[in-house]
Amino acid sequence: MTITIDPVATTGLVTREIRTGERDGAPTKIAVARRAYPTDRADLWDAVTSAERIPRWFLPVSGDLAVGGRYQLEGNAGGTVQRCDAPESFAVTWEFGGSVSWLTVALTEDGEGTVLELVHEAVVPRELWDQYGPGATGVGWDLGLVGLGLHVADPDAPFDPKAAEAWSLSPEGVEFARLAATGWADAAIAAGDDPDAARAAAERTLAFYTTVPEA
Repeated sequence: MTITIDPVATTGLVTREIRTGERDGAPTKIAVARRAYPTDRADLWDAVTSAERIPRWFLPVSGDLAVGGRYQLEGNAGGTVQRCDAPESFAVTWEFGGSVSWLTVALTEDGEGTVLELVHEAVVPRELWDQYGPGATGVGWDLGLVGLGLHVADPDAPFDPKAAEAWSLSPEGVEFARLAATGWADAAIAAGDDPDAARAAAERTLAFYTTVPEA
């Protein structure tokens, strides 16, 4: 499997927004990502909710994907399915590393295609936000949306996690991460964050995503 994308064009497909919210009295940060896909809503819904298709662009998933059931993404987050209104939207908890956040995915028909809106709300410690900003999770979602785009373009193509990891560390992958981190910094600045601090956080996010782990 060879991954070939234009980093500039691909990062430009995503609209990014930062909002503030509140859960049980605690302030939250809300990251919103939108991207249009050239397929109908029924197909995109199947791609993002089918236990058979999710591993073909994201991660292997196990558990019960019905409302009230618990799911687990291999090596990543798990949680509870809170709501499912096929083929329009679903909501799940996103539980990872001892923390709980909330994820909503909505699909809207747009001409011959479909717009996916991903909303991730979390209680973010101030020191973590200052260090990485929204790119800490935002760049990861950008990468997921790339995988979904490749899958929609060629649903029968096999997904190779090792090839995806190699691409993420290639010059094209690093440029993609840089542009995505910058896009999330711009969204944070638009929401009121200090520009210099937001851009410094984006640089730390880029290093986090593109540094080769020591053996």
